[in-house]
Amino acid sequence: MAGPRLIVGLGNPGAEYTETRHNAGFWFSVRLAERLGIHLTRESRFHGLAGYARSEDVWLLLPQTFMNRSGQSVGALARFYRIAPQDMLVVHDELDIPPGQLRLKFGGGLGGHNGLKDITAHMATQDYWRLRIGIGHPGDRNEVVNYVLKPPRQEERQAIDAAVERGLELMPGILAGDWNAAMQRANVRPPKAKEAMK
Repeated sequence: MAGPRLIVGLGNPGAEYTETRHNAGFWFSVRLAERLGIHLTRESRFHGLAGYARSEDVWLLLPQTFMNRSGQSVGALARFYRIAPQDMLVVHDELDIPPGQLRLKFGGGLGGHNGLKDITAHMATQDYWRLRIGIGHPGDRNEVVNYVLKPPRQEERQAIDAAVERGLELMPGILAGDWNAAMQRANVRPPKAKEAMK
């Protein structure tokens, strides 16, 4: 199976959101752009920051529409370049996974994530790849909005950064289309996280 032709990092634009948990997808994508030598530029037709890696034949997109309108940006680029949903990888923060852990999966539920909901609405399917970066849950669903729009505590940020780094290490395999091996590596809990849960 081929690798993705579009990688989307989810987050909110603006300096006040840069360090918030909801922007974990942006954190990942900015570092991926550096690794692949992608120069991200503002593309008004795609409502986002976009860049292309010729060596990998892959687009990288950071929607600048705010999270709950991410699909407007993703849909515009995917339609323009005729990219099928199954050739997309969406990188996003995930409440149901502890900081420091990753999950790679294809399709499935949206977990109440507004960015995924809007992408699914615009693409008319939820059959696309997701790399989920754990940010943990506040324990009270009424606190979720407040929680995702705040910066993580220092130890949480360190764990999230470590997970981002592990995700970046998976990218050569993902770009080569070796999704199964990448899933096996992504979905293993790191030793430190296991010890912390005991």
